[in-house]
Amino acid sequence: MKALVLPALERPEGMTTHDYAFARLRQAIMVGAFRPGTSVTIRGLAEALESSPTPVREALRQLTSIGALHFLENRRIVVPRITPARFEELISLRIVLESHAARRAVAHLSDRQIDRIVATDDAIEAAILAGQKAAALIANQQFHRQIYMANPDQIAMPLIESVWLQLGPILGIAMEHVAELYVVDRHREAIDALRRRDEDAVAEAIAADIREGIGGFDQQAIAKLLALAA
Repeated sequence: MKALVLPALERPEGMTTHDYAFARLRQAIMVGAFRPGTSVTIRGLAEALESSPTPVREALRQLTSIGALHFLENRRIVVPRITPARFEELISLRIVLESHAARRAVAHLSDRQIDRIVATDDAIEAAILAGQKAAALIANQQFHRQIYMANPDQIAMPLIESVWLQLGPILGIAMEHVAELYVVDRHREAIDALRRRDEDAVAEAIAADIREGIGGFDQQAIAKLLALAA
């Protein structure tokens, strides 16, 4: 059996083994390292993390408690599949939360911060061209975080990351087909709007980015994407 490989995550000094196991597994799910329906084992994850089973077991307990993983009756641990209705609900929520967060961040972003956002967008493009799906998704999430976190009073980021976590396995599949699903570069539209300090245009660019990043937000587009995950 092929050894499991998880996307890298820097471990801050002083972070406990349990916290690191949780953070790295959470990131892996969030960037689509596991497809919907994938079974995982404590032993396999412990080997991938070069850890003992105990912190992995606790991390899995936390991840199941927030819906990122499911424990089945036969004690298997799986990445949950997603119904069209639930997917539509999560994307709708993502649009509302992130449009709000982007709009509220505009007034707080300096030109230097926007330059760093541009550099992150360049990193996304480089990762896509190199075929590095996980790296592209990690950089994409960083692009969004850099915008939303500019607001010192923001409280939406934990909610947004919760939605990303539940969508991660599907967004990983969307990234595999990004060339055919995502035609207009909405990130550049958002950056241009940020430089103009145009809150409405930033919010609309972010909303369009979310809709078009999955190939569209109509029933046919949703069915096509979920079929790729089957």
